[in-house]
Amino acid sequence: MEILDVLKKYRWTLVFLLLLLSLTLVFDQQFYGIFGEKNYVTIHLMMEILIIVASFSIAIQAWLIVPFVLSNRRLYIGALFLFLGITEIIHTLSYKGMPFFIEDSSPYSATWFYIIGRLTLPVGLLIIYILEPKKVSPARRWSTYGFAVLYVVIWMFLVFYPTHLLPALFIDGVGTTVLKKSLQCLAILLQLILVVYLWKSRDSSPIERTMIILGSIFLILGDIMFTTYINVYDIRNFIGHIIQLLSYHFFLKALYYSSVEEPFKLLIETKAKLENSKESLHHTAYHDELTELPNSRFLNELLTTELLKKDTKTAIMMIKIDRLKVIYESLGTTITDAIIQEVSHRLRKSLPNKIFISRLSGGEFAIILQEVTEQEKIVRVCNQIHQIMEEQFQIQHFQLKVKLNIGISIYPDHGKSIEELLKHAQIAMRKAKQEVERCLFYQPKMEQHLEERLLLEHDLHNALKNGELFLEYQPQFNVKTGKIDAVEALVRWEHPKKGIISPAAFIPIAEETGLIVPIGEWVLETACKQTKQWHDEGMQDLCVAVNLSIRQFFQHNLVQIVKGILEKTNLSPAFLELEITESMTMDTSHTIKTLKDLKQLGVKIAIDDFGTGYSSLSYLKDFPMDCLKIDRAFVQNIQSNDQDAVLISMIISLAKHLNLKIIAEGVEKIDQFAFLAELNVDYIQGYLCGKPICSEELSIKFEELQQEIYSYI
Repeated sequence: MEILDVLKKYRWTLVFLLLLLSLTLVFDQQFYGIFGEKNYVTIHLMMEILIIVASFSIAIQAWLIVPFVLSNRRLYIGALFLFLGITEIIHTLSYKGMPFFIEDSSPYSATWFYIIGRLTLPVGLLIIYILEPKKVSPARRWSTYGFAVLYVVIWMFLVFYPTHLLPALFIDGVGTTVLKKSLQCLAILLQLILVVYLWKSRDSSPIERTMIILGSIFLILGDIMFTTYINVYDIRNFIGHIIQLLSYHFFLKALYYSSVEEPFKLLIETKAKLENSKESLHHTAYHDELTELPNSRFLNELLTTELLKKDTKTAIMMIKIDRLKVIYESLGTTITDAIIQEVSHRLRKSLPNKIFISRLSGGEFAIILQEVTEQEKIVRVCNQIHQIMEEQFQIQHFQLKVKLNIGISIYPDHGKSIEELLKHAQIAMRKAKQEVERCLFYQPKMEQHLEERLLLEHDLHNALKNGELFLEYQPQFNVKTGKIDAVEALVRWEHPKKGIISPAAFIPIAEETGLIVPIGEWVLETACKQTKQWHDEGMQDLCVAVNLSIRQFFQHNLVQIVKGILEKTNLSPAFLELEITESMTMDTSHTIKTLKDLKQLGVKIAIDDFGTGYSSLSYLKDFPMDCLKIDRAFVQNIQSNDQDAVLISMIISLAKHLNLKIIAEGVEKIDQFAFLAELNVDYIQGYLCGKPICSEELSIKFEELQQEIYSYI
């Protein structure tokens, strides 16, 4: 709060005071002796008693607060007003008409003690506020206050000395002398200097400075009254005392504010901040920072309360954003966080407020449905959640399709403890990924499947070093010539006890655990080594296609790894085709750089499963690619689904205009082959032409397979 703001609060007080002074100056003759000559001593005594009380109040208050605030300013102000209080007492006792005190009362002594106090006040305040604020010891009170008393004694000696050492300031019948008026003007000047200094100063609070300024203004106005009055019966003398009393009120208020009120307000503000801090800490402790949803701690406490209601059922829905790890590895934290925020926003916006939603970790959420009476209610909520995810997510310049996997456990049917219920809901959630509806209720047999998966994960760690992994190769036939121009290398796992493990079972485990990186390098090296061997056996034009996992693609040293393997196996880069998926191309800056570096090695680049990923078609013109592989999902229904046929036709047309090869995957029927050949597909791959087979079998059946496909042309 600035000084002007504080002064505005007292503007009407100042206006009233100026109006009163104006009336007094204009009508002073009419008010002369209005209270009666005999009453003026009593009136003066009453006014002085109030001024004395105000002075000692300031002195006593400063004495009491110094041990707590330890401020030199507060101490010196207290000593100053102790001096003024004692001076006012002597001034009052020596006032004309008062009983004997040291000597007969007279205007000489009374006026001098008034002037002494009046001059000491602005000088003292100016010195106090010019001095640098410091801490003082409470013991300093005695010496400082003692000095104030000594200062009074010195002036008492000078004034009450039998032979008057000082000139008279007031002459009966004449009024104030020139010296008295000059000293009064000097007091006004000193007070104005104090006002200007405090106005410009910034080393104390605005309110404290404003109170001192207001007190100074009142003193100056009082001085005008005391300078212009003729004798004690003049109304100006009375008004001057009133104004002087009001000035002491502001001085007292300044000390009270700075020493009591301001610290108290700071204490209240500190307490309020502490309460807000506690609330903030509580909110932070129980809410997720990214989404502002309740966190796992909040969830556990809520479930603890809910499970006490033994007569009602509670459903726990565990939700996970599908393929969030792929997005993170492709596009980074910023996009991933934006997706999590958008999912939480859609959940909160679409579901009723009474439904509890919590974010756990990563892309996992939990929803609590209380007092569940029927499973249909849970299914409806699941359907509602899937519906709100149908609209694509617009994140920066990406349009992403996000799907959620939902697992459900019900208290008490699927567990009676929080740990059991959460665990079972998570198990169902993982299993839901494999379902079309992506929503499953927990069943005990799921736990057995999870245990089997954990055992499989353990065995996969040893599969590579134990030589349990091997490659099969699926031919890619040139539609125009009927020749096998390339083969795709596909990894397989022969478990020592369980036999052949489906890639659909172990590839996701390898991706989640990071094993896909060493496995991917082994596949690449083995495929290149085998292709070089085929070249040496006479199949010199045969190329090999190898899939790159997303973890491999985002390795910082991928290009060096590929280059090293090509040099190690002595395979020409022109016979290696690396297949990536659309989801890997979302981080365009990384993708462009990596693909350009790979192309400089001389290898070919293909987009696998085209049309099923996250990206837009715009990357086709930006990325250095050689081939598009149409996903089997489009090929399988081209006879029965006109939309798939139209899509394939558009993809082929687009690729031709961009000078890209087209490979159609999943060709299993002759009519599919005929349809694709009519659309000028370059290559086909599928069971119709040949299943994946080991390298030895491919070497033996190579010519036979070519003759078989040639018969379809």
